[in-house]
Parts: sequence; structure tokens; C-alpha cells
Amino acid sequence: MTDGMHHAHKRKRIYQKKEPYPHPNKWKRLLDKLIYMIGMIAPIMTIPQVLQIWVEQNASGISILTWSAWTVVAVFWIIYGLAHKEKPIVIIFITWIIIYALVISGALLYG
Repeated sequence: MTDGMHHAHKRKRIYQKKEPYPHPNKWKRLLDKLIYMIGMIAPIMTIPQVLQIWVEQNASGISILTWSAWTVVAVFWIIYGLAHKEKPIVIIFITWIIIYALVISGALLYG
């Protein structure tokens, strides 16, 4: 969940007159686009965990504290995304919060 570092560096470039965005180098432009795809794919990779909890009703080994902490982190990312008008960050972390809520509620029910 370090995709926010991209945006921090993007903001630094503006003030320090570093590399332009979008970057003229094809490779770096590709990386800039891939990070958004990865941000969208990452929540999908958590679906097996959600299915294990809700379909199998098995939440053994799930740490409510850890998933709650991730939820708090996601809230801060949403605030950051709103403050900087970065819709991709807001959308991705709203998706994460939905997934975290499913895991936490399932862990409370079946754990």
C-alpha cells in the first residue's frame, strides 16, 4: 500500500523542478500508469480471504486489530486523496475500506 509515495514524489517534482509528469520516458510513463492498475488489482487479491471468512465461516487466525489498523490507514489515505483531489486514491481506498469491513465483521461473527 505504498502507492501514495508516487503522489508524494509527484508533488515534490512540482516544487523542486524535477522530472515532468507525465514523464517523456516511455518506461517511466508506463510505471506511472501501472501503479494505478496495481492499486485497483490489489483489493481483488484479498477476495479469497473474504470468501474463506464468509463462505466457509472460518475466521481463525484473523487479527481484528491488524485489519482495524489497516482501516484507519485507509481513512487517512482517503483524506489525503480528497485534499489533493486525487480520485484514484479515494476510489482505491474506499474499496479497501469495504473489504476491511467485510473481513472485520466476518472475524467478529465467526472468529
